[in-house]
Amino acid sequence: MKVTIDNITIEVEAGTTIMQAARKIGPEVAPPAMCYYEPLKSSGGKCRACLVKVTAGSEKDPRPMPKLVPACITQVQDGMIVENAINEQVIETRKGVVEFLLLNHPLDCPVCDQAGECHLQDFSFEHGVASTRTVEERNTFEETDLGPHIKLNKNRCILCYRCVYTADQITDGRVHGVMHRGDHAEISTYIEQAVDNDFSGNMIDVCPVGALTDKTYRFKSRVWFSKPVDAHCSCDKCSGNVILWYRGDEVIRVTSRKNEWGESLEFICNTCRFDRKKTSDWTIEGPSKISRNSVISANKYGANLIRPAFPIQHAAQNFKQIEDDRDRSFLNIPTSLPAAEK
Repeated sequence: MKVTIDNITIEVEAGTTIMQAARKIGPEVAPPAMCYYEPLKSSGGKCRACLVKVTAGSEKDPRPMPKLVPACITQVQDGMIVENAINEQVIETRKGVVEFLLLNHPLDCPVCDQAGECHLQDFSFEHGVASTRTVEERNTFEETDLGPHIKLNKNRCILCYRCVYTADQITDGRVHGVMHRGDHAEISTYIEQAVDNDFSGNMIDVCPVGALTDKTYRFKSRVWFSKPVDAHCSCDKCSGNVILWYRGDEVIRVTSRKNEWGESLEFICNTCRFDRKKTSDWTIEGPSKISRNSVISANKYGANLIRPAFPIQHAAQNFKQIEDDRDRSFLNIPTSLPAAEK
């Protein structure tokens, strides 16, 4: 089937979703995803971050779809035309989605372990606004232990359901889920310390925000101060292919390897994740590939970082040019500086 996304036409197989088709083109066209996770079946359709405009349903029926549709669960039709980043309605809608996701989300990025690799940070940076219209107090919850390895910060949870699907599909039995309804809904268990199985740590990897955190890593280091290295071991439970995160010579955490969309390539067991924290436990393959526009690459790639246009756009929209012709001679500011000071 032929589908056109942001004026780029590609051919895909029947049953392909708009999200999958856009990802084949590249990150400049792919919609953001907060709940969709390709390795997890039935994920998607929860957060509405990937809404797109279908201006032509198909070649047989070229009528546009009346409302924006979620790209992660909408299958393409032959001749479909989709607008994502080039549609103003889509961009404005995503600003509203960001605002809803941040209604109760705490502004604790400086102390959150997810900072620097948080999908909500990226989403709000690219599509959000710097101001808020709410004055009401945010919903707050106490931190909760979900078993011996995971700490749950419900304040940060955006109810993406990824951890629920993970527990359903790769563990022996799910013991947590979404309790209550509406604005009272929350991720929880009936009994604390209940989550305890060999693959429960993967819920940490799939969480797009800092709601589920690793107890062995909490508050140890910021992600941009650590060095990621690909490694593997012979494990009888999982593939053993992981990323070791070093701070100096110390392995401060172990995670699964991820693709360019931040999705786990293979799920790993708790033994590899929590118990093997020595270099001698692993066979080192080499430095992990990190996107150069990621904050994780800070101080690792010199001056080759891609500078986002957001700060300049924000300044242009929110600040005005200063026109000041006052005499500043009394400040004794030199008109030229020596080359060394420059």
